[in-house]
Parts: sequence; structure tokens; C-alpha cells
Amino acid sequence: MRLPKTPAFDLSGKRALVAGGATGIGLGASVALAEAGAVVTIAARRNDVVEGAAEAICQAGWQAKGLSLDLTDVDAVRAACVEPFDVVVNSAGFAKHSPAVETTPEDFDAVMAINLRGAYFLSAAAGKALIDAGKPGSIIHISSQMGHVGGLERAVYCASKWGVEGMVKSMAIEWGKAGVRINTICPTFIKTPLTEQTFSRPEMVEWVLSKIKLPRIGEVEDIMGAVLYLASDASAMVTGTSLMIDGGWTAD
Repeated sequence: MRLPKTPAFDLSGKRALVAGGATGIGLGASVALAEAGAVVTIAARRNDVVEGAAEAICQAGWQAKGLSLDLTDVDAVRAACVEPFDVVVNSAGFAKHSPAVETTPEDFDAVMAINLRGAYFLSAAAGKALIDAGKPGSIIHISSQMGHVGGLERAVYCASKWGVEGMVKSMAIEWGKAGVRINTICPTFIKTPLTEQTFSRPEMVEWVLSKIKLPRIGEVEDIMGAVLYLASDASAMVTGTSLMIDGGWTAD
């Protein structure tokens, strides 16, 4: 009897780009990819932060380098992706929470510029580079459970993440024949600098815990396995979909 072979999670020899990869979930993604053997380029706006993260990963015995990159600068994003990356993880994000009736145009534009516009043109640049080179690859967006449900004071954030979810499905249809996969990871609330504002308010913590079916808030480590899965051959037949890591929030 011929037994099936378990797909490899090994990323040795692969080049990976992690946008927003120096802090929070992005740093977790950078570590997961580097530990699996990829050479990771950590991209974010602050050069000192990306260089610090890259140095820490190298000191752990893995391979990483920093890249100063503003995701809202489309020309810079295209330049960064000229040489195709086997794996691209977009963890860059911005949140400006308020009741919908209090949202300013400036706040709306700031959220959309990074969460949707930046995500769109990073995907397009990374996908084009892979297609032009005739290479398969995996593009992963750190989206949110809020791309599937609504939330208190999160109309703009939800709008940006619902946009990402639709964008990814369309790109998956376009790029599937080229072997370029694109998916999202949709976490619940994770303890990161981005969620400090939420967790500083007891009433919001109570709301979050009332929605999560498992009895705790998420940790960065909860996302790392999903990143490795979608980056590797273990997910070779997965594209255009969302991996929910929400503790059961969207199970209702």
C-alpha cells in the first residue's frame, strides 16, 4: 500500500516579505517564516524598528533583513517587489475607532490608505512579479474577523477589512492558473500595540470576552501557525479563502 506523504512546512530557499513585520502579529509572522527556513525581508516605515527586528531574528540563528517601506507609496511598493518573493505577508494595519456618525473624512482616508489601498497595490505588485517570472507563490493578508461581521465603533475598520476579503477572492480567481495563491487570516482581538486602546476600556474588554467562545484573548503565537501553513506547500490547494482564528466569534 502506498501511503500519502505529509506536505512539507519547510521554507528553506524561499524569499519572504512581511509588510508591517517588525511588531505585533507581523513580527510573529516574520519569526514563523524565518524559523521555517525562509530569508525574510521585514518591511515597515521606521527603519530603526525594522532593523531591530531583523537583528533579533538573526541573533536567534535565522535569516532576516530590514527594509524601510511606506505601504501608501505605490511606486516604492512596486520597486520592492521587482524581484519576486515566494511568500508575501501583509500585516500592516491602522485603526481609528469611533461611532460611525463621528467619523471624519481624514480618519476614513487614513484607515483606507493602509488597510485597503496599501493591501491592494502590494498584492498587485507581488502578484505581477510572480506571474512575470513564471513562479508560484503565496500572498497572505492579515485581515480580521471584522471582515466578516460588524462591531462597535468599527464601521470604518470593518469597511476596510470587508474590502480586503472581496479583493482577495477576485485576485485568487485571476491568478489561480499562474499558481499564485492569495488568502487572508482573520484573527479575533490579539494582544498587540494596535489593540491597546481597546483593552484600556473595561467595557470593551467585557464586550470582546462575551463574543469569544474560548475563555481568553488571543495571543500573537495563535497566528504564527496559520501563517506558516498558508506560506507552505501544506496549503497548496488553498486560495481565495479566509482562515478564521477568532476563538469562535463568528460561529454564531
